[in-house]
Amino acid sequence: MEADDEYTGQMIDEIYANGGDPPSRPVISGEQLDVEAYAALYSGRTKIVRLLFIAERCGGGAMELEALRMAYDEIKKGENTQLFREVVQRIDGCLGPEYGPDPAWAEAVDRRAEQRKDKLENELNAYRTNLIKESIRMGYNDFGDFYYAHGLLGDAFKNYVRTRDYCTTGKHITHMCLNAILVSIEMGQFTHVSSYVSKAEQNSQNSDSLDTITAAKLRCAAGIAYLEAKKYKLAARKFLETNPELGNNYSENKVIDNINFRNFLELVPEVRELIHDFYSSLKANLLLDIHLHDHVETLYEQIRSKALIQYTHPFLSVDLHMMANAFKTTVAGLEKELEALITDNQVQARIDSHNKILYARHADQRNATFQRVLQTGNEFDRDVRAMLLRANLIKHDYNQKSLRKV
Repeated sequence: MEADDEYTGQMIDEIYANGGDPPSRPVISGEQLDVEAYAALYSGRTKIVRLLFIAERCGGGAMELEALRMAYDEIKKGENTQLFREVVQRIDGCLGPEYGPDPAWAEAVDRRAEQRKDKLENELNAYRTNLIKESIRMGYNDFGDFYYAHGLLGDAFKNYVRTRDYCTTGKHITHMCLNAILVSIEMGQFTHVSSYVSKAEQNSQNSDSLDTITAAKLRCAAGIAYLEAKKYKLAARKFLETNPELGNNYSENKVIDNINFRNFLELVPEVRELIHDFYSSLKANLLLDIHLHDHVETLYEQIRSKALIQYTHPFLSVDLHMMANAFKTTVAGLEKELEALITDNQVQARIDSHNKILYARHADQRNATFQRVLQTGNEFDRDVRAMLLRANLIKHDYNQKSLRKV
């Protein structure tokens, strides 16, 4: 079975299987993350992959060993022996003899896997002979579950997709799409994710086969696909549409549009420091998320750019020293940020580098209105003159006739 395993060689690298080189992965501190509480939110293969990702990102120390220990315990509950051997190799005896190779367990699991595979093949062949669609569909599903449990994601995906030809109801198609989406996410094939989300939603329009939780899962999958495509606004909308059944307890107007919260922030400046500390810890946790880590810096930059734009918008001039103090940066660093925004035409302003003042280039509405009026008057005068000229030409029968061909 190890020879057929195309995807479990490097578990974390599956996320980057959709093309391109894996981005650089800086070692970060995970001291602010409660690994045990974080891992409790997940189960099965997802839990294992996330723990291995945390261990890789932390790059040494107690946090890495804790994540590897929990991954080891979780793997022993399943049947993925290839992944088990990789984790044992990464632990390298640092957790004592209790977290060693355990060849007896691995051999027993592999032996049971071969027996299970033979049984599934015999059952599927019998179903094909009898030409019973439902039985064939269940046979391919069982094969998909088998390969998924053993980390053979490519084979699992193929078997899940093969059930499509044997689906007889809308619920069957939805189930097939969910399985394909799950495996595609773990393989990093996010184009497949978008495709099967669309198929499931289209199927739900033809047959009411989507319950509340299934619809929420599809929105989450679509949000992840948009996130990987760097379409952050669309991703945020999909995540906000997720129902509370999957853990979304926030809405757009709970914080951002909450007038009382805004007033509270204005009256209590010390809260700004609390928020700063909260987001400082939040960033460290986000960098340990397997889907979001590549986008954290970009999102923070966009949020900061929007904050700079909103800060400068109401004023005709801004003291860069005061603005730099508000954004916890140096004047030189702030100038570079503002220069980039001005170059991108996101801020209509100019910088007085000598006096360190930002002058806004607000449009003169009064002058612009006069200019539009003058332009409209000139256009009207031109049109009237043209009409009078045409009327006089017609009145005096002064028409230019086309020359006849000889």
